[in-house]
Amino acid sequence: MTSKSVKQGEFYELEVDTDLQQSSAYNDDLAPTKVKDRTWNKWNIAALWVGMSICVPTYTLGGVLTAYFGLSVMEALFTILIANVILLVPLTLNAYPGTKFGIPFPILLRSSFGMVGSNIPCLIRGFVACGWFGIQTMFGGLAIHLFLSAISSGWASLGGVGEVIGFFLFWAIQMVVVIRGAESIKWLETLSAPLLLIVGVGLMFWASDKVSFTEVLAIPANRPEDANFWGYFFGGLTAMVGFWATLSLNIPDFSRYAKSQKDQIIGQIIGLPATMFFFAALGVVLTAASTSLVGETISDPISLIGKIDSPFWVAIAMVLIVIATISTNTAANIVSPTNDFQNIAPKLINHTRGVLLTGIVGIILMGWELLKKMSWIESDVSVESMYSNWLLGYSSLLGPIAGIMIVDYFLIKRQHLDLVALYKENSLYPAFNHAGLIAFAAPVVLTLIALNVSSFSWFYSYGWFTGAFTGAILYYLLAKSQADPVSETETA
Repeated sequence: MTSKSVKQGEFYELEVDTDLQQSSAYNDDLAPTKVKDRTWNKWNIAALWVGMSICVPTYTLGGVLTAYFGLSVMEALFTILIANVILLVPLTLNAYPGTKFGIPFPILLRSSFGMVGSNIPCLIRGFVACGWFGIQTMFGGLAIHLFLSAISSGWASLGGVGEVIGFFLFWAIQMVVVIRGAESIKWLETLSAPLLLIVGVGLMFWASDKVSFTEVLAIPANRPEDANFWGYFFGGLTAMVGFWATLSLNIPDFSRYAKSQKDQIIGQIIGLPATMFFFAALGVVLTAASTSLVGETISDPISLIGKIDSPFWVAIAMVLIVIATISTNTAANIVSPTNDFQNIAPKLINHTRGVLLTGIVGIILMGWELLKKMSWIESDVSVESMYSNWLLGYSSLLGPIAGIMIVDYFLIKRQHLDLVALYKENSLYPAFNHAGLIAFAAPVVLTLIALNVSSFSWFYSYGWFTGAFTGAILYYLLAKSQADPVSETETA
């Protein structure tokens, strides 16, 4: 028996028969979303972005730009806003095939990288997500520990051990949410988004009589007076684009549930730029207010709230931070590696096993920090250095993948994919698409050269942009020199 692709309005649906059920490249969890299950409207998608954007790392972005990139507060907030408007381009474009065909990120990569070759960018994306998952789980575990410490002096006496227990409690909660599936995530994001926005506004009002907004916004840049603004601006812009470079790749994991292309586009426009700008601004204001509040400058909202001398408000605040961190972590850092790991061996790794594998890798990556909190080892490596250094740099390598995906779908395949062939080994799609692999490898090699050649350092400094454009141009030239692109199978 033969599977077939069926067009329903603007969507395509896959009717699966024995040929795909027996294929080593297929499982039910990676299969295209049924039309009846594409239930996310623009408000659900906007809520997804609100839930992902309101988190501890977003709160610290303004401080990162002022401390490490030499920007003033106003320049930093402007940079964050511009970066997220720019991000809407790859986000909405890469969401298109997910919405039209109902396919997740790894399956879409099979078109540009090959059936087996797709595992290379999948694992790169998945590994970054596991790193972020571990970091966010550490923040969530700290919030649980501070919540329990606020209501129990016995728990407070546990110190680092309590933080480790909090880590694993938070870890387990997230595993349950994601294992329950997309509807569970949709419910969580839609419920938490308005609550998180209310909390953000409340914190802004709370800080209003403790710090002058005008004075904070007027804080000057710490770069040399004669320094060129644009060099600092573009460096900071690249870092801020790199913050969501991961989601600009695997957005099909969510857009496959969208009701329409219009819903995914409008939902992302509503949900992303304004939320990122607002919460980053909140971080700048509260960091400035922390000196008058607790006598020292603190850029981490969890630590700041933990120093407030009111167990009741600390407990309430920690519950809200736990909700915020769960809503960010489940969507941004568990869904993608869950699908990415399945792509390696769909018959061996299903959705549940993919979730658990993501959780295990996250624990391993945070292992040194957990052992430090238990006082079993000593190390100078901190979660903050991991966040601010290698993960942001590593994310810049994702630019070429974004460029290749966009060019492949819109310019090479011209929005046509063969759904059946994407799930069948030895099909129209090769095991390795050399055009995709070369177009990805070349900017990666150039990035490594840029790290060691000062005259070429700009290629690394503006890594996401240079990588995306280099990968896109190379892929277009290489793919056009190959055979005619694969066309979709249209069945009435």
